[in-house]
Amino acid sequence: MKRLFSLVLLLSALGATPALALTFDEARHLLARTGFGQPARVEIERLMQYSHESAVEEIFGLVLSQPKTQPPSDIDEPLPTQASRKSMDDKEKKDFRQDMHERNLALKSWWWGEMLAADSPFTEHMVLFWHNYFTSSLKKVKWPGFIYRQNLLFRQHALGNYGQLLKEIVRDPAMVLYLDSQSNRKGQPNENFARELMELFTLGEGNYSEQDVKEAARAFTGWAFDPKLGEVTFNPKRHDAGSKKVLGQIVQSGDDVIELLLSRPETARHLVEKLWRDLISPEPDAAEVQRLAALLRDGNYEIRPVLKAMLTLDAFWAPENRGALVKSPVDVIVGTLRLLGYRKTDEKRLAQLGRQLGQDLFDPPNVKGWPGGTAWITTATLSMREQFLRRILRGREGEGRDEGLGAGYNPLAIDNPGVMPSLADLDRAATPKAVQTMQRLLMSVPPVDPPKPVEGASLRQSALHLLLDPAYQVK
Repeated sequence: MKRLFSLVLLLSALGATPALALTFDEARHLLARTGFGQPARVEIERLMQYSHESAVEEIFGLVLSQPKTQPPSDIDEPLPTQASRKSMDDKEKKDFRQDMHERNLALKSWWWGEMLAADSPFTEHMVLFWHNYFTSSLKKVKWPGFIYRQNLLFRQHALGNYGQLLKEIVRDPAMVLYLDSQSNRKGQPNENFARELMELFTLGEGNYSEQDVKEAARAFTGWAFDPKLGEVTFNPKRHDAGSKKVLGQIVQSGDDVIELLLSRPETARHLVEKLWRDLISPEPDAAEVQRLAALLRDGNYEIRPVLKAMLTLDAFWAPENRGALVKSPVDVIVGTLRLLGYRKTDEKRLAQLGRQLGQDLFDPPNVKGWPGGTAWITTATLSMREQFLRRILRGREGEGRDEGLGAGYNPLAIDNPGVMPSLADLDRAATPKAVQTMQRLLMSVPPVDPPKPVEGASLRQSALHLLLDPAYQVK
């Protein structure tokens, strides 16, 4: 009898839902913050079988180091020599400029398509984070192959070692060209890279002096991009071999400077604050930042453990931090398209739309990148966001013939009645329960203007009402 009783208890425990399993709203929140701001219904349901910790592990386990889609076919073509460009006549120069415009647009379109097709939104989220942390732009670099190489570098180290990424970005062709390291030589140091290295990549403002910048610039002399090899190389004749003093320490080389900066607590704190603003809230918790920064330094700058710790904080799951972040243009465009089941569309159109909304991928506004937050929303960009959402709900952002929501497949539908009631047809009447279900899927916080019951109103009208609500613009 005792043995039978124990067996019954065991079977009951195995059949029970784990006490710590994610709720629908929690799964939605985790996916929204680690992806594109608006997860699809199937993504949410799949994650609901996990606890908080195991759900984070699942998301991390899907991260990839290589893109899923193929880049433009000419991406590996070598940069035309300076001599060949100088020898061009006016027509050839015009054709070359047009060719460059098309190549640049093709690369931008590729990344929009990659984000739409990606099986791991978290991968693209982190690649975009690093792109905005170590900015470079096609306008300045002037060759898409170098920018693509940098994008691959960010993929390789998306959740890897920050110290290693920092050391490699120093010798990245796109970064060297973007921050004018080509002209950094003995007797004529260029301070651009050294300044941004300290202000944006490591210490943060106020934690270094102008003299530190000057001395660090001397330490990096001699490194330049060799167009014949397509690589950044070191020329000892252009290097200032004299001793330099940075942050009170004697250094000789750029590598010495990197090691010195990594040893400073300000560097870990600066990176953790950036990650906090990206994943949790606009105002970092100073005590938690200090603790996470210590974890980062003690772990030799491994990113993965710190991100896992951050995503399991009470602050991450706190209700008051939901809806605290403004969706970026990428969130609005890619998140909405993935929500509605679009995995293929006109990528060039998306690149153009992203630029109009203020996020021109591979061409951030300046070395500080996109400021994000409320800066995403202006009178003009909010109007364009609304226009996009209206068009997408009517099926006018696809490849010419896509009928849009409710045409055969409705990605807002919940097929499992045990989780939520079904929304099989958006053109049927909008019952209060169906509208509530849709609101729960679309919103991280209650809408400012909830849909009101209107006789004869369809679910499509209610969906549009919710998509145009200000609450849809936050995550």
